Amino acid sequence: MTDLSWLIAQPVAHRGFHDMNKTRWENTLPAFAAAAERGYAIECDVHISSDGVPIIIHDGDLKRLTGEDGFVWQRTAAELTELKVGGTADHVPTLQEALDLIDGRVPLVVELKGVPGHDKGLVASVGRLLKRYNGKVAIMSFDHWLIRDFAKDAPGIPGGLTAYGRDNQLIEAHFAMLAHNLAFTSYAAGDLPNQFVSFVREKLGMPVITWTVHDQPAVDLTFKYADQMTFEGFEPDVVKVA
Repeated sequence: MTDLSWLIAQPVAHRGFHDMNKTRWENTLPAFAAAAERGYAIECDVHISSDGVPIIIHDGDLKRLTGEDGFVWQRTAAELTELKVGGTADHVPTLQEALDLIDGRVPLVVELKGVPGHDKGLVASVGRLLKRYNGKVAIMSFDHWLIRDFAKDAPGIPGGLTAYGRDNQLIEAHFAMLAHNLAFTSYAAGDLPNQFVSFVREKLGMPVITWTVHDQPAVDLTFKYADQMTFEGFEPDVVKVA
């Protein structure tokens, strides 16, 4: 198995080190800069534009983050990067802009956001950028149809499953994804412990990070049942993490 000790070496800043969208918004270049300056790994979310460019934004719908109507997949990269996030001066960034800014200083975990019927080429476009990137990087997704393309379209890049839940149907679906050469899992902290996470850690030696940690109880759950946390809303160095 690929050595992913770097993935769990430091806390992961959820959508960068933002301030809960007061002045420094999620998934913006200032949020990524703030995380890198503090030595945190970074998680970000990526959609694909209408012209095939990986764009960093969480929601497929533009309204919450930009105030605009419509969807990411309907606009070109040039149009999307003109949009301002949360009424600030900060624009919606491309993945390439984030890579240039982070420049290998801290690890990066890229979550791919699928939109059925509108995400063709997402994995391949991200894979091409990351293949040229000189830094520690991994990809992950909730979307099983994207994960099935990881090995083909993003070869050599560690791929993970983003997941949640404890009920049998969800757990069975998670186990089914182990057929696709997963390297790690990112699991909802509130759904720990569960048999899937226990199996992949104890039987497969697979690293598990959690999402999204906001308080001490979630920190405690993470370090009892997983290996590292994806956090927001506090600075981990002022919270007990071991």
